[in-house]
Amino acid sequence: MIAMQSGLIHFPRETVTAARLRLAVAVCVVGLSLGSAAPGQVREISNSTASRNVFLIAHQDDWQLFMGDAVSGILNTGSPATFIYLTAGDDGRDSVYWQTRERAALRSAAVAMGSGVPDAQEIRCATVTVVKHAVRKCSLGSTESYFLRLPDGKRNGAGFPRYKHQSLRLLRAKRISSMTAVDSSATYQGWSDLVATVEELVGTDSARSVLIHTTDPSKAANPHDHFDHRMAGFLVEDLRKRRASGARYYEGYALATRAANRSNAQARVKTAIFLAYDSEMMRVNKDWSAYREHPAFYSQCMARTYARAPRPR
Repeated sequence: MIAMQSGLIHFPRETVTAARLRLAVAVCVVGLSLGSAAPGQVREISNSTASRNVFLIAHQDDWQLFMGDAVSGILNTGSPATFIYLTAGDDGRDSVYWQTRERAALRSAAVAMGSGVPDAQEIRCATVTVVKHAVRKCSLGSTESYFLRLPDGKRNGAGFPRYKHQSLRLLRAKRISSMTAVDSSATYQGWSDLVATVEELVGTDSARSVLIHTTDPSKAANPHDHFDHRMAGFLVEDLRKRRASGARYYEGYALATRAANRSNAQARVKTAIFLAYDSEMMRVNKDWSAYREHPAFYSQCMARTYARAPRPR
């Protein structure tokens, strides 16, 4: 039984032309004369036969950077999809920052669906109860997005002082016994409680399959990544021990060190999706542009998507 409190998100009118041109030019500088995707590198995902795709990620801009073109190919088929954001992506900051990141994630999902960025996009949101935990849910078209709002663990997994140094890494390692959302909406009593909650969100489909997309937990395949990204991958590993579901693991920060493998069209799609996210961040605060902080890295991500299928269990 799900308890629900409804609401709407209204996106104000804005101009994003300058930001769009700035990133588009930067992407061109790093080079997009790439040809077609390399064999085995995500090219087939848009034709997935899964009845539902689940994107389980740590932060609100992860899927745009690491799998944006693949997500767009899936969403444009009209098949149902679920986004699960484990952390608030707060970076140790206050609610204005992380709530803006949630709106930015929803805007980029609208672009990935092919609907563009309307002047006043209404997205229905509600608080739902999942395994006795309050979770923010937002619906748009055939997609559902769930925001668990757990504290960002910092790249090294040590957490931030504002949220008492809580992190997914420490929870999984049992160095902390519980973890509370940044808005105090829910507390998870251990890693197994979190896994059970996510399992409920993933749901079941006895008729057809569910495919879970996440960041690669392997240090060998995906070195030097953010620990929150790695924990998302480990959570999917644990889910696969409990239930039959397919998975696709994507490279995270290591992506920028790989050879460019996206076609011009794929890079344009990925860029448009990321721009929708970045422009919403800048609408609230110009200093919150992710691209502006690390232009070379984000430009490189637009030209690359690498994924692998883990061994069947």
